[in-house]
Amino acid sequence: MAAEQLLRDPASRRALDRLHRKSVNFDPPARERLQAEGWRVDAYCEPLPPEAPGPPVRGGTWETARRLMSDYEFADPSIVRAIYHGDDPLEGRDMLLELRFHGLRFHVGVRVGGVRDETSERAGRTVRIWGWSYRTLQGHLEMGQMDYEVWKWLDTGGVQFRIAAYSQRARDGNPLVRLGFRLFGRREQVRFARHACERMACLVAEELSQAGKGEVPRAGDSVAVGPAPQANGLHDRLEAQSEVSV
Repeated sequence: MAAEQLLRDPASRRALDRLHRKSVNFDPPARERLQAEGWRVDAYCEPLPPEAPGPPVRGGTWETARRLMSDYEFADPSIVRAIYHGDDPLEGRDMLLELRFHGLRFHVGVRVGGVRDETSERAGRTVRIWGWSYRTLQGHLEMGQMDYEVWKWLDTGGVQFRIAAYSQRARDGNPLVRLGFRLFGRREQVRFARHACERMACLVAEELSQAGKGEVPRAGDSVAVGPAPQANGLHDRLEAQSEVSV
C-alpha cells in the first residue's frame, strides 16, 4: 500500500490506535544471555559521508541522518512502511508496520523504547551517538528488538549508521504464516537491514548535495507515514529499484 493510501486508510488508523492496548510480546533478556537463550543477534554498520573532526556539524551528515532516522525514512518501502502519530514523543511511540512478504501484506505493531543521546568513550576514542530502538508487540510475527543509531567519531569525523537487533520467531499466530516466516523470514530480515543501510547512505548523500531541499512535507494531521513521499523524487527512484529486485 502506497504512503498516501496508508494515511487515508481508516482500517490502518484503527489498527494503529489499538496498539496502545497491546503489550510487548516477550520478556527482554539480559544482553549477555542473548545467544545462550537462542536469540538471533545481528549487527550492521554503514559508513556515511564524513564530517570535519569535532562535534556534529550543523546541517551535516550526523544531523541529517538523525532527522531521517526520526521519520523512519531509511526503511525500504518495498519491504515495510510504518504509520504513527507524529505528534507523539519518539520515546514510547507506537508504530504500525505494514510488512510486504512474498506478495502478502501483514500489519504488526512495535513500540519505541529507549532514545539514546550521549557522548561515549570506545577503546580510547570519543564518539557522539544518537538513536532509538523498538520492541515487538503482541501479534507480531517476531519477538525482539531493533536499535538504530548514528555515530560520529570526534577524532576523525567518521560517521556511521548502525543497526543492532536480536530476534526469535513468535510462538503465536496462524500456523501457515509461521511456517512461511520460518522458511523465508531470515532472508527478509537480512534484506531489510541491508537495504536500510544502503538507503540511508543514498538519502544522506542526496540531501547533503541538495543543501536541505529534500525535507519531507508531512500530512496535515497527526498521523504520519514513513518512508514519506518525497518532492525531490529520490524515494521514488529507490523504491522503483527495490521493486525490480523483489
